[in-house]
Amino acid sequence: MIKVEHLNKSFGSLQVLRDISLSIGQGEVVSIVGASGAGKTTLLQLLGTLLRPDSGHIYYDDVDVIGLDEKALSSFRNQNVGFVFQFHNLLPEFTALENVCMPALIAGRSMAEASEEAMKLLQFLNVASRATHKPAQLSGGEQQRFAVARALINHPAVILADEPSGNLDTRHAAELHDLFFQLRDQYRQTFVIVTHNMALAQKSDRQIMLRDGAVVQPSE
Repeated sequence: MIKVEHLNKSFGSLQVLRDISLSIGQGEVVSIVGASGAGKTTLLQLLGTLLRPDSGHIYYDDVDVIGLDEKALSSFRNQNVGFVFQFHNLLPEFTALENVCMPALIAGRSMAEASEEAMKLLQFLNVASRATHKPAQLSGGEQQRFAVARALINHPAVILADEPSGNLDTRHAAELHDLFFQLRDQYRQTFVIVTHNMALAQKSDRQIMLRDGAVVQPSE
């Protein structure tokens, strides 16, 4: 599904990622773990094509996304990758439903079609009754469920999550973690999650540990 070969990334004189090679299969829930500053978020941003590496390759199936131009890359990202962030990133001036619909509208779908699809997701996520509320009127757990729905609306093959439960209390964090596995079972999507939450990491199908910008082998 995803194959990374000899990925390197620096910011100025600071090398953040060093010769990263790994693979992630379809339908896997994989956690990326490691100390702060290990390069976890940078790796996730590269996997999501939000950053370009200095060298190396990232394949989604047979597509080397590093070779795509900006227009093709933006289209690929919109259709194939969903993002969930720690702080939700819901736009405050729009309703929760409108926030969920935005990736579908960017992809060229009508508001009616996007709204219908969004409501199906919100019913699955048990927040449909809150669809007309603004983000400020929602709890943290509700906001994160709307953020998950936004990530799912274009039926991407891959969901990338950066500390998705880092801003939630223990109960809501556990609910979100369970939700990821329900979604994987329901839609066969691949989840790659950067997390410091060891309960989530241990529940994942597999952990990828980074140390000083490199993948740590199990034997280490």
